[in-house]
Amino acid sequence: MQTGLRRAWAAFSLLLTACSSVPVAPTTDVAPKGSLRVAIAVGPAASAFWATRDSATGDARGVTVDLGKAAAARLGVPLKLVPYQNSGEITAAASQDAWDISFMPKDAEREKFVDAGPAYVVYESSYLVRAGSDVRGAADVDRDGMRVGAIEGTSTSRTVAKSLRHARLTLFPKPEGAVELLAQGRLDALAMGRESLIEFSKTLPGTRVLDDVIQSTGIAIVTPKNRPAAREWAGRFMEAAKADGTVRRALDGAGFATAVVAPPAPKR
Repeated sequence: MQTGLRRAWAAFSLLLTACSSVPVAPTTDVAPKGSLRVAIAVGPAASAFWATRDSATGDARGVTVDLGKAAAARLGVPLKLVPYQNSGEITAAASQDAWDISFMPKDAEREKFVDAGPAYVVYESSYLVRAGSDVRGAADVDRDGMRVGAIEGTSTSRTVAKSLRHARLTLFPKPEGAVELLAQGRLDALAMGRESLIEFSKTLPGTRVLDDVIQSTGIAIVTPKNRPAAREWAGRFMEAAKADGTVRRALDGAGFATAVVAPPAPKR
């Protein structure tokens, strides 16, 4: 009798352990509209943050697209991509019930409107300088008469705005306008994430990406404010995605084999 009870209790304990190891997905809290609405920034050059358009199909592709697909699959709901021109637009739409999760560089200003979860990769910003420029470092950019561009609403633009004392800063809603002016020699430097700048430099002969890092932060999964269940689920998803190789595959698939996956977030 006692042996039978012990076996029954052991089986019950194993069941409890198995159930507790499977995260409960609060589908109605994370995806209240029935599909997982993933906000992404789409631009002309890919990075660990920026998605691009497939030239043949027009579909968005990139690291954040792959992470969005993985999140929807993990939750067991359809994916709906919600494209924006930049992270500032994504942040502004956070209070409009326009999206459920997104990915963006961590920044104290935007975290007034979104809750940031774990980072999945380190994101460095620098300058791309025009062809023929004598600029050798970030300090050379901040001179009288220098024309600097950045993408409005981004953490990089806020960092640059605080640091520049002499150069004139112009904000652009999306990168295409800034890149065009740089190609024409009407902009001296463009501040953005290093990965995107490297892609731009390949199509702009004579331009150079500076070695200097003007900002270093993590790109994190985010949710709109006042959605604690979604925030908790998103955090668990991202930690699992880093551990099981999902993030690594997304980076490699987009051509960023040298990008380093962020370490696990500290336990709270």
